[in-house]
Amino acid sequence: MAAGLYILATPIGNARDISLRALEVLKGCDVIAAEDTRVTAKLLAIHGISKPLIPYNDHNGPQMRPKILSRLEQGERVALVSDAGTPLVSDPGYKLVREAIAAGAAIVALPGASAVLAGLTLSGLPSDRFLFAGFLPSKAGERKSILEEIGGVRATLIFFESAQRLEDSLPALADVLGDRQAVVARELTKLHEEIRRGSLRELAAHYAKAGAPKGEVTLLVAPPDKAAPDSARIDAALKAALAFMPVKAAAEMIADLTDGSRKALYARALELKDGD
Repeated sequence: MAAGLYILATPIGNARDISLRALEVLKGCDVIAAEDTRVTAKLLAIHGISKPLIPYNDHNGPQMRPKILSRLEQGERVALVSDAGTPLVSDPGYKLVREAIAAGAAIVALPGASAVLAGLTLSGLPSDRFLFAGFLPSKAGERKSILEEIGGVRATLIFFESAQRLEDSLPALADVLGDRQAVVARELTKLHEEIRRGSLRELAAHYAKAGAPKGEVTLLVAPPDKAAPDSARIDAALKAALAFMPVKAAAEMIADLTDGSRKALYARALELKDGD
């Protein structure tokens, strides 16, 4: 193995969800920077690996980054792992990567388990575009502001959420986003994995009655419905354009402005022209 920072995904539940390449790096590295050394020590024990562990997390990041960078400068091979899943997703790893890049260190990514992608593939929601928005704020006002900011994005929204807060967050999502289809993916890859689908209000009613579930939760919400075109407004725009433009040119201009169908707008422009 060459010297560098190895960003290594670890299982999100099932210990066998680790790649052969990841095991090779864990065996061949000089040190492992772990979000929680106790969690990583258990994973290493399962696979019969013994390596030095140093903590790297939200609390000690500013103090640990210079030490890790010093190791990289000395030609060491450092593996960066989180408690579960892919580092840099809702953890401080990106700050270390950014500084390692600035220092000229080699960066190697080892892809693997991710609750975001596992939840998306199981959800049945559109997967061509998605937005991972991390954890929702616990304060109602901050949560509302975030949801208003991203609510119009035409993509499946993905959040990490505390199981204890589902009873509050699901109706809050429905209030801001509308009663969209959603999925609560719980304990992904684990023995008691559960995928519950329904509208936001249906899911809110379920957890209000059943109480908070146990385990880790990935919450997915469908994109907004495509807004129906405002036919009255389009007709008004076409009439205004037809007053000084040929039918084809008027239809093309309004199509460009409204992202509408040129064929449909041309047909409608002819109707309006003939009706005058």
